[in-house]
Amino acid sequence: MIWIKYLKNKYIIALLIFLGYMLFIDSNNFIRQYNMLHELNKVEKEREYYLNEIQENKSTTEDLLNDIEMLERYAREKFLMKREEEDIFLIVRPKNESQP
Repeated sequence: MIWIKYLKNKYIIALLIFLGYMLFIDSNNFIRQYNMLHELNKVEKEREYYLNEIQENKSTTEDLLNDIEMLERYAREKFLMKREEEDIFLIVRPKNESQP
């Protein structure tokens, strides 16, 4: 019964209508704000990942430019390059979850 007393007040009714509008109907409603915050967190994590990748690539590039042996090793592993007198054999293992 005490709620009926408060609901008859025109200011409380206006406040409830305003809150309902802001939470559910407005273009920047509560649900959209929550989704945007979730997306922002996801994008910030992706940004950190890519900044780390850039840093690793810069350090790898610096190592490759300064060390010839490292450059040869990198070329052999990544691009399957070989010397003229060598043969390369690739061993492809089947992806099986039961084997370590």
